Amino acid sequence: MRIYLDNCCFNRPFDDQLQSRIRLEAEAKLKVQEAIRSGVLKLIWSYMLDYENSKNPFHERQERIGTWRMYASADVQENERIHSIATRVNRHGIKKLDSLHIACAIGAGADYFLTTDDGILRKSSLINKVRITDPIEFIKEISI
Repeated sequence: MRIYLDNCCFNRPFDDQLQSRIRLEAEAKLKVQEAIRSGVLKLIWSYMLDYENSKNPFHERQERIGTWRMYASADVQENERIHSIATRVNRHGIKKLDSLHIACAIGAGADYFLTTDDGILRKSSLINKVRITDPIEFIKEISI
């Protein structure tokens, strides 16, 4: 199974864990990471993850997230097809950078796009080329 985690999903374990939703999403994301490391899940990486991660003001977080690139079975580079898909996704009211992330997932043939972004999750039913969900629901659906 091929999955794409967006930048907010990668950052979830670094967020304030006092809120139960954030803590549960972080724990679920860490479970997903274990499945990636063990080869149960195949991670898709992209130029968008590199770009957004490079903007992280916390150097240690940036480095830790960047190490996940080595676990990727695919690395999506910017191209016209990705831009075309992103344009279609953006028409659903999804922000430009988020549309590019989703386009990378679709372009690489991801089965799932994992995010903790409420704006994306609210519009997830509008995208039918990849299943968009949060880490908690993902774990419930595939039982890892």
